[in-house]
Amino acid sequence: MGRLLALILTYLAYLLPAASGSEPQRHHVQHGPCSYTFILPEVEQCHPQKDFQVGDTLQRDSPPQAQPGTSHPEQAKGQTVRPSWQERKLESLESATENNTLWLQKLENYIQENVRSGMEEMKRNAVHTQTAAMLEMGTNLLSQSAEQTRKLTDVETQVLNQTSRLEIQLLEYSLFTNRLEKHILQQTQEISRLNDKNSFLEQKFLALEAQYGRELQSLQSEKQQLQELLERQSQLVTQLQGELGSSTYNSTLLQRQQATLTDTVQQLLAMVNHCNEISAVPKEEPLIFRDCAEILQSGVTENGIYSICLPNSTQTVKVFCDMKTRGGGWTVLQHRRNGSVDFHRGWREYKMGFGEPSGEHWLGNDIIHKLTRSREYSLHVQLRDREGNEAYSHYDHFYIDGEENNYSLHAEGFSGTAGRTSSLTHPGTQFSTKDRDNDRCTCKCAQIASGGWWFEACGPSNLNGMYYPGSSNIVRYNGIKWYYWKGPNMMATMTTMMVRPANF
Repeated sequence: MGRLLALILTYLAYLLPAASGSEPQRHHVQHGPCSYTFILPEVEQCHPQKDFQVGDTLQRDSPPQAQPGTSHPEQAKGQTVRPSWQERKLESLESATENNTLWLQKLENYIQENVRSGMEEMKRNAVHTQTAAMLEMGTNLLSQSAEQTRKLTDVETQVLNQTSRLEIQLLEYSLFTNRLEKHILQQTQEISRLNDKNSFLEQKFLALEAQYGRELQSLQSEKQQLQELLERQSQLVTQLQGELGSSTYNSTLLQRQQATLTDTVQQLLAMVNHCNEISAVPKEEPLIFRDCAEILQSGVTENGIYSICLPNSTQTVKVFCDMKTRGGGWTVLQHRRNGSVDFHRGWREYKMGFGEPSGEHWLGNDIIHKLTRSREYSLHVQLRDREGNEAYSHYDHFYIDGEENNYSLHAEGFSGTAGRTSSLTHPGTQFSTKDRDNDRCTCKCAQIASGGWWFEACGPSNLNGMYYPGSSNIVRYNGIKWYYWKGPNMMATMTTMMVRPANF
């Protein structure tokens, strides 16, 4: 910027004389010992008129010459006057001066014409040169200014970015500080609450300590009384031992009498058996049913408890038969209705069965295995929620393996209204209880979900979970579950599992 200012000042100093007007131009002429100075006219501003002509008339101090045809008064007297040598010399000097004046005028005109055009040309060249230099300098200055502006813009952008980042960080620190303040406030409140609770517990501890002291004193007094009672009982025991001796003697006599009576009774029984063999009447053999379907086919149509004989076994089992649902003939395997029986039991109890067939019960895994492996059975699961809604899931083929395979489940051919798909786990899932974990989860589903069931990875169903009454609004994970009917929040009030032959 300083360089540009100096250049502009130089140019203004150059143009100032031309703008304000220069001094009058002077022309010096040396003629012998005499020096002449002429002030040349300013032809740029004053132009001669067209009719102006330079004359050769000079200002004379001598009297004018006589015109032809005139005569001097003295000549009128007839005298002839001849010019002197001074006059002649003055005339020659005037003539020379006039010639020089003409020559100077011509020279002046020539100088004015040539010098003026040269000066104008020089001025134009100087102006063009200065203008080009100024333009070049201006271009350079503009380039430098643009570069400086770009740098300033970059710096400004960086400053703005840094400022934005700092503002964001400051906002984050502010939020973090607010969270810390809230957390500290919560911790302070929690500490205050714990202090209050601690004070309450201290008071309660002091009260318990006082009560314990009182109870300890009463126990000590009771201990004293018991020691006295023990001494009295020791005396009684000694007395009873004496009486026991005599009782032993009497007992020996009674044993002998009992042996005699036993022999007599055996003789009487032998005689009665002999009489029965003589007068025996042939009895009809009782009917044997394998399941409730055969009982229904024999003509029994009422729900109730009946006895069945397991296939390939002499074991007789009492079961509840449902003779009404979907045509009847169902052998009930599991039933729940009021939570009166605890289903959170161990492996052996689920193996042998528990509960009463007339109420809540589990028939037993061994019995279910022997029954369902004797022939093809179908499974029917009946459900009811606390609003009274009922639904069912039906499986065309159902059986479970024996204990050697942990009573693995096999169920196929799902249909029904309790969900869009089956809530039973995949075929091959093993049975688990709280004391035998056979599921595929790192946790123990039987302990978490409660009861014994085919859990797999805790699975979508568990009809042997904890029974919660219909009035309860608390939803727990370990309750009765049939996921694809009511989701995890189902509150079941009744469940029944029953089987009958698939070709019934």
